[in-house]
Amino acid sequence: MKDNILNEVVKYLIPFIQIFGIYVIFHGHLSPGGGFAGGTIIGVSFILYRIVFGKEYTRKKLNFNKLLRFMTMGVFLYGVLKGYIFISGGNDLHLPLPPLGTPGDILSGGFLLPLNIIVGIIVAVTMYFFYCLFDEGEI
Repeated sequence: MKDNILNEVVKYLIPFIQIFGIYVIFHGHLSPGGGFAGGTIIGVSFILYRIVFGKEYTRKKLNFNKLLRFMTMGVFLYGVLKGYIFISGGNDLHLPLPPLGTPGDILSGGFLLPLNIIVGIIVAVTMYFFYCLFDEGEI
């Protein structure tokens, strides 16, 4: 039996949890947090969604193949960005880098913000996959 009160509360609560996770990811290079912490928060919102609405309904919204593509592209982009940083910064090749910006601004820190976003995606999807794996042995 479904609990209508729980469904309504969670339906309005999950977007706020995800917005807070995005905030933590975007401000990770300026304050405590970052991609791992924000990804964990977003992953918990996915798990809460599955617990409340059930696996069949959630499977339609959070398709494993789409999530796996996001995670695969994230790992690939992370490797490309980190490889570029190592090659351009370590060998004095003077290759173009993103501007560092003004300290304290969101768009400061070069590749830190894109790397935090990628790590957040990878961590959120991985947490959801682990929960699904332990829940009923699927994935």
